Amino acid sequence: MKTKVYDHKGKEARTIDLPENVFGLNWNSDLVHQVFVGMQSNSRANTAHTKDRSEVRGGGRKPWRQKGTGQARHGSKRSPIWAGGGITFGPRNDRNYDKKINVKMRRKALLVALSQKLRDGQILFVDGFDKVSGKTKDMKATFEAFATVKGFETLNTQKHNNAFMISEITDELKNGAKNLFHVSLAAPENINVLDVMNNRYLVVANPEQVVEFLQTKLTNK
Repeated sequence: MKTKVYDHKGKEARTIDLPENVFGLNWNSDLVHQVFVGMQSNSRANTAHTKDRSEVRGGGRKPWRQKGTGQARHGSKRSPIWAGGGITFGPRNDRNYDKKINVKMRRKALLVALSQKLRDGQILFVDGFDKVSGKTKDMKATFEAFATVKGFETLNTQKHNNAFMISEITDELKNGAKNLFHVSLAAPENINVLDVMNNRYLVVANPEQVVEFLQTKLTNK
């Protein structure tokens, strides 16, 4: 399948032939959902922690005698029904949220997500950023030019997770994009299903290299 490649002024420069085994897969919602949720679970920090009744302070003696006071009987102020007592069924930092994700599942889910993005018209292939100045105003102007491409009019909208650029990362590229709230960067070897599904548009720089990498690393194993 062929698609257009644009220059930094938003003008069509050439076409590129995309492999079917990378961008032509059918949508598989079950696979993508399983990998997506699994990766979210594996990245969970798991820092929330509460103490149960065996860990809180105090409670060494019975608050009052068993009978004759007119009050309900209690054995310890560590009880969960007491203020300052232990917490019942609270979050614990020893809980394991890890989920196993097979390598083949992870790779195929990424390819399926990329294929669907392409069908939805949300992947923009552009020439590389080899000669970027490292200035925010120049990077902003480039994205404004990309927004003139048909179907990508809202690419430059100042909204979080609006544009995700896949490119070889250089210091100049990072400096130029770091102050653009709606633009995120990642090298081809670091992209995953979360990146593809959480961002509205994908901007692929140096498409030949990126496609070659995806085809080599994700489909030949």
